[in-house]
Amino acid sequence: MLEIFFWISGALVVYIYVGYPVLAWMLARLVGRPVRKAPILPRVTVLTAAHNEAEHVEATVRNKLAQDYPTELLDVIVISDGSTDATDEIVKGLGPRVSLIRQSPRAGKTAALNLATDQAKGEILVFSDANSIYSPDAIRRLVENFAESDVGYVTGKMVYVNEDGSLVGDGCSAYMKYENWLRAQETRFGSVIGVDGGIDAIRKSLFVKMRPDQLPDFVLPLSVAGEGKRVVYDARALLKEAALSRHDAEYRMRVRVGLRALWALSDMRELLNPFRRGLLAWQLVSHKLLRYLAFVPLLLLAGTSTVLIGSHAVYSTAAIGQLIFYGSAVFGWMTNNRSRSPAIGIPYYFLLLNVATAHAALSFLRRQRLAIWTPRTG
Repeated sequence: MLEIFFWISGALVVYIYVGYPVLAWMLARLVGRPVRKAPILPRVTVLTAAHNEAEHVEATVRNKLAQDYPTELLDVIVISDGSTDATDEIVKGLGPRVSLIRQSPRAGKTAALNLATDQAKGEILVFSDANSIYSPDAIRRLVENFAESDVGYVTGKMVYVNEDGSLVGDGCSAYMKYENWLRAQETRFGSVIGVDGGIDAIRKSLFVKMRPDQLPDFVLPLSVAGEGKRVVYDARALLKEAALSRHDAEYRMRVRVGLRALWALSDMRELLNPFRRGLLAWQLVSHKLLRYLAFVPLLLLAGTSTVLIGSHAVYSTAAIGQLIFYGSAVFGWMTNNRSRSPAIGIPYYFLLLNVATAHAALSFLRRQRLAIWTPRTG
């Protein structure tokens, strides 16, 4: 019986992290649905929710105002979510193309986006975080994808910049490279499953109001895909964001995202039906549901291989390999070592992600919900 659990859990782990990406790569080459891009110029409104972002908000708004896009066709709305610092005063001084909406009492990013959408004049809505700095042509590149009528949502490329050599930053950067590659494959045969939220765009006509506890980066693209429109990734639209160097800050962020994503999967579980949703359901299960539950087969694999060690070379090799891998991760976790060695950074971040998703799953089972959080720092 233990041998069966070993092979099933091992197969699941391989499928989640290797098998699905390989199948996506193969499907991308077999199907091939390139996105037709054209230099269209619809009106664009950038929406940014901000809570006590006086340190960053001016730079990020000026970055959007300076985009390579006609000034008369681009405006910015900042939703101050119960800010108690100088955020409101700074935004008010940024000129006539910038509008301030005050959300009080504080209700979170999702409620802020719901509030601002009614006032947005743009045919295309762009979502930017309060610390998101775009490449000069990022908005133009996002918009070009909407020349194809069946494209409803576009996400750009987020790159985590890590200058201090911290393990969280290194591991996070490697993880984003993996995710960005996978999104490129998914775009080639259909729709991307999951986006980051810092550099995204949607047709205003497809925006749906959400509950305050729902995760817009997850719910909105899924709702677009559920309507039969494509969600695509464009690596030319570039966002650089500083990676966190403190594992506690990154851990809290990953727990929050995981919890809200699990609720989104629960709320939109109709999309998981393969008989009705076909390819989309397969992608959603493979890329998201199994990824968030990967800690289960990982624990089973570690436990069964440890018990079976010595009974066969396969089990012994698996046990020793996991011991080395997780030993490197724990060493990095305990020391927060600043070595740039991927032999420590990658296992470290892999462990952080999976412990965080296990924490999120436990919170989900306890029926906990989250609408408001402190912006990630550190």
